[in-house]
Amino acid sequence: MYRANTRNNFGGGYKSYDSKPKSAPVDVGKQYDVKIEDIAKQGDGIARISGFVIFVPHTKIGDEVKIEIKAVKRNFAFAEVVEE
Repeated sequence: MYRANTRNNFGGGYKSYDSKPKSAPVDVGKQYDVKIEDIAKQGDGIARISGFVIFVPHTKIGDEVKIEIKAVKRNFAFAEVVEE
């Protein structure tokens, strides 16, 4: 016998209030001028563009470099130095 669902649909699962996924402010293959602000646990330099984290190997805090984005993930990106 079929019974209608009589429970309220409150808390029926996780749904973000922001229906659009956030996109990264950088694109693969593009170049940006950045300043290295921090060092990651693995030793890569960390730059930020609009708060978005970019890992840059072979850099140190204070370096001002031109980078090229090699890969973009949901919350961070990887780049290489193209000009110091």
